[in-house]
Amino acid sequence: MRYVSTRGGMPPTPFTGILLEGLAPDGGLSMPETYPQVSRADLDAWRRLGYRDLAFEIFSRFMDDIPSADLRDIVYRTYTAAAFGSDDITPLSTLEPGVHLLHLSNGPTLAFKDVAMQLLGNLFEYVLAKRGDELNILGATSGDTGSAAEYAMRGKQGVRVFMLSPDGKMSPFQTAQMYSLQDANIFNIAVKGVFDDCQDMVKAVSNDLSFKAKYRIGTVNSINWARLVAQVVYYFKGYFAATKGNDEQVTFSVPSGNFGNVCAGHVARMMGLPVRRLVVATNENDVLDEFFRTGRYRVRPSSAVAQTSSPSMDISKASNFERFVFDLVGRDPKIVAGLWKQVDTNGEFDLSATPYFARLADFGFVSGRSSHADRLATIRRVHATYGVIVDTHTADGIKAGLEQREAGIPLLCLETALPAKFSATIVEALGHEPARPAGFDRIEALPLRYDVMPADAEAVKRYIEARC
Repeated sequence: MRYVSTRGGMPPTPFTGILLEGLAPDGGLSMPETYPQVSRADLDAWRRLGYRDLAFEIFSRFMDDIPSADLRDIVYRTYTAAAFGSDDITPLSTLEPGVHLLHLSNGPTLAFKDVAMQLLGNLFEYVLAKRGDELNILGATSGDTGSAAEYAMRGKQGVRVFMLSPDGKMSPFQTAQMYSLQDANIFNIAVKGVFDDCQDMVKAVSNDLSFKAKYRIGTVNSINWARLVAQVVYYFKGYFAATKGNDEQVTFSVPSGNFGNVCAGHVARMMGLPVRRLVVATNENDVLDEFFRTGRYRVRPSSAVAQTSSPSMDISKASNFERFVFDLVGRDPKIVAGLWKQVDTNGEFDLSATPYFARLADFGFVSGRSSHADRLATIRRVHATYGVIVDTHTADGIKAGLEQREAGIPLLCLETALPAKFSATIVEALGHEPARPAGFDRIEALPLRYDVMPADAEAVKRYIEARC
């Protein structure tokens, strides 16, 4: 398996050659030259597998330059009952016949990002040890990516983490999860801005190729292909849990800000998983919903990004969206590079009058949007009807999924975090605090360790230089 850039400026490269790199040298994103195809016989065999063996089968098709025995060992060390609460890793529960909740938030930081980050930590350590190398991870988070990355990389040999987050714009629980870590290889930076500013700083540093090479800069954001592949597994796992045979189709509803989670569903569908629809659920920052309704991708300025009660989706530049557009335009890197040049110049592109927009239906994408009032109503409805409390982002996914539900097609709503991480909105909706898992009772009272910085890529470069 070889990987190329969405913008055409990278020679075909094996998996371990892109694992530590983040952005491709031309500013694009790594994509497999072709998607490995899953046959009906594969689906029949995989249906019987547990999570770890299923993950190995999928990863071995994308990471074929890692010896099988080593890859299997990494997978088995990553996906344990101790780390994820049970051997199911991502269990499925049924809310009512045909409507299911895929539980992705049983990892160390109570968010779906753990499924990928725990793997990434072990892959990084393995490859760095083989090379005798070190890595400085530069990441941006709107809430859950940061804590999941930091918990996965704590104490890892040869790894430092520099994590940017928008100052004062995460929930108190999310903030405490990150800023309370005292590990010597973890550095938290609160940026005076919004998530998009943090993400722009990461991209600016990654595009400084000499600095990136000198300081061995890598990324754990969802632009990292290994993170996305790790998420492909639970689409297969959820499909098998919700169906009885491989002639059935399902629909997944996915809360989405940066497009990484739902892009993993797109990859699973392209591999041959029988997915009817992928519902892209946004909050008030509805850049993606606008595109799938109209064909216009219109990035908002930082000043126009709303601060919402589902803050992990307070994003207006969906990094992984470029991967889908690459497939949408027939994998023509010149077209992709031109579209993103328009984004850099004008803040948008418009495919509404092109044949590409007409092809959207071929990929199964539909979308929906939620407001704060919708979120509260959905949390109340789910609790009253099913006796289940969901977090704010999952509520966005449930609302959009139910709006797009089709008779006879199982709907799987992806749970993206536990409600304890967003307790203020749960209290507003239900009048009481959600339950907290053991060990998180007084996390907000822990001492915090972080530095404040302006939204300036040069400032973060100086910060990294001083600590390496």
